[in-house]
Amino acid sequence: MRKGFTRKPKPDEPATPVKNYITPSGLERLKDEHRFLLTRERPAVVEVVAWAAGNGDRSENADYQYGKRRLRQIDGRIRFLTKRIEAAEVVDPEAPRAAQKRAGQAKEKTRAFFGATVRYANAAGAERVVSIVGTDEIDLDRNHISWVSPLGRALMKSAAGDRVVVQLPGGTETLTVLEVSYQHISVEPFREPPGSEASAKRLPRRR
Repeated sequence: MRKGFTRKPKPDEPATPVKNYITPSGLERLKDEHRFLLTRERPAVVEVVAWAAGNGDRSENADYQYGKRRLRQIDGRIRFLTKRIEAAEVVDPEAPRAAQKRAGQAKEKTRAFFGATVRYANAAGAERVVSIVGTDEIDLDRNHISWVSPLGRALMKSAAGDRVVVQLPGGTETLTVLEVSYQHISVEPFREPPGSEASAKRLPRRR
């Protein structure tokens, strides 16, 4: 085999893949998209490709070429979603924390881990509230940040009153943690794209 087709793992590569931590609603969104692509969008595109294949020279057939390209995109996305779902480690922010379960011990500070909602202030006193979620749930409009982002990593294990330093492209910033809580995190649900083939063909929804 030619060397160009071989790849040795780098010494610093992890032996096992990083777990895909995700909230229950985040996982449901991945499953909804996977179900839509597999049972509605892909069959609709396959139908378009089959119809276009019967319309003459395929090399000059724009519908056929587009359909085949779209199928490759769908199949790639289905494979990606399948892997993400299989690797999912669901963490419910509303579930009782380990520290809350301990009885007869001094009350511990609530610390930020995956699923935490954190209120903090920067050096100028401006406050912001963020929720630490999985990489598939990032939504800056809802202030949902990834647990592996610079800010997410900086806030990990912090508690109210702590000062943390976040590494930014332009330098560092010191933040003061004001409050750490665990509550329901509202993830934007999956919605069928308006321009999908399934919508155009009005294929029935499968349950």
